[in-house]
Amino acid sequence: MMRHGILKEIFAMAFDSLKTHKLRSFLTLLGIMIGVMTVIGMVSIIQGLNKSFLSELEAAGSDLIIIQKYEAVQMGEMSEEMRKRKDLTWEDAKAIEQGAPLVHAVAANINSNIFDEIPVKYRNISSDNTLILGSNEKFPVVYNIYVPKEGRFLTESEITHSSRAAMLGFETAETLFPHTSSVGKEIRIGPEKFTVVGVLNKRGQMFGQSRDNFAAIPITTFMKYFDYDKSSLQIGAVPKTPGTIQETIDQIRNVLRQRRKVGFGKPDDFEVFTQESMLDLYNQITGAAYLVMVVISSIGLLVGGIGVMNIMLVSAKERTHEIGIRKALGALSKDIMKQFLIESMFLTGIGGILGTLIGFAVAFIVRAVTPLPAAVTPWSVFLGLFVSISVGLFFGIFPAQKAAKFDPIVALRYE
Repeated sequence: MMRHGILKEIFAMAFDSLKTHKLRSFLTLLGIMIGVMTVIGMVSIIQGLNKSFLSELEAAGSDLIIIQKYEAVQMGEMSEEMRKRKDLTWEDAKAIEQGAPLVHAVAANINSNIFDEIPVKYRNISSDNTLILGSNEKFPVVYNIYVPKEGRFLTESEITHSSRAAMLGFETAETLFPHTSSVGKEIRIGPEKFTVVGVLNKRGQMFGQSRDNFAAIPITTFMKYFDYDKSSLQIGAVPKTPGTIQETIDQIRNVLRQRRKVGFGKPDDFEVFTQESMLDLYNQITGAAYLVMVVISSIGLLVGGIGVMNIMLVSAKERTHEIGIRKALGALSKDIMKQFLIESMFLTGIGGILGTLIGFAVAFIVRAVTPLPAAVTPWSVFLGLFVSISVGLFFGIFPAQKAAKFDPIVALRYE
């Protein structure tokens, strides 16, 4: 009970000290607030990106294999070898399906250029920023999309005959046909007419971008009527049997190396990714973001910590006479030290709480006005508070020790 009373008194004195020197306390807290705010804000955004990315990987299935001409993420200037690579083709996709026995299904995809928008219209209604996707009938199997909202998927016959059939994303269908079914209706994609055969269920967003604003048409039709970047063709594949993903990749590589005449011992002139390799790459990117976050927040915390040490040294000098009285009345050096450490941690703890609240506010504002998602995680709250209190403890030790070592007789004479 006695110890509880002492701690209560120390906290009350710490609060009074903050209240007495409001401006000085605020300026001291500022560095801590900035450091913690940076940690919380960036952690919230990165966690939001993680959830969005992982949900996308899970939706696509754990055994998805992606083949494309270039690396998924290119750092710096493209190498000469990569620039000279041949484009992947629709024929490559068909060759993989025929020449790799372990492959269950293959989908080849090409997209419209985001900088050269192809208009999508129904009568006088337009769908803006709609992605035009050219693919084949295996697209729903490869990317784990089994049940359309209405209608059906594209068929093998429509791919073979370059039919003018279109499968709409949920958002595109809602825009063009807000009050009626779209199946069987005729729309225009660019100057060409297409008949809607189905609509996909709503898939939501990834990295703040809609996955429902698109029109999928046969890849053969796309190549016949629209311009596209040939290097952007991407092939997706899934194995027949779970657990044979590496053997399936080996078969795919053998087929492509033979078709592209890659010599023995030479590296592949194409890239193969799996969900695991994409996740590793993503973790490397977010790891770099975390490193930047640590550096930026450390600067703020260091500045804040130095400010705390300075204010506590000033506080110790201002309260020299008070310390002398407390020691004369029986207070031990450890009690004085404890008082100053608690004041220091109390000061940085308030900065941590304010920084946490501001960090969450910043994260939610970013989520509201940008495509970046944000997610609040309990551990990030504890991290912010733990770091801020730890800074107070570390930078408060020296002032606390100095105050605890005051000679009571000298301290009582101090004015």
